[in-house]
Amino acid sequence: MMQHQVAVQARFNPETLERVLRVVRHRGFQICSLNMETATDAQNINIELTVASQRPVELLFSQLSKLVDVARVDIQQRAATSQTQQIRA
Repeated sequence: MMQHQVAVQARFNPETLERVLRVVRHRGFQICSLNMETATDAQNINIELTVASQRPVELLFSQLSKLVDVARVDIQQRAATSQTQQIRA
């Protein structure tokens, strides 16, 4: 699975975070980490997500950009995650 770091700048509304998370889930991405904080003007929020999926991240980018409260989406590709299994006897 490829991991991507996604930064979203949006207007602060109670439902904004829920909408972002719903889009991430519906597009087949798994959330590895999440951080949200209010911007200095207190009318906007900054959401930082690390997501993983086999799907192209451009799909997530285009869908997040369509959300009405989202002002900006930035995506940085990270290394592929190695899935190792531990076997205990």
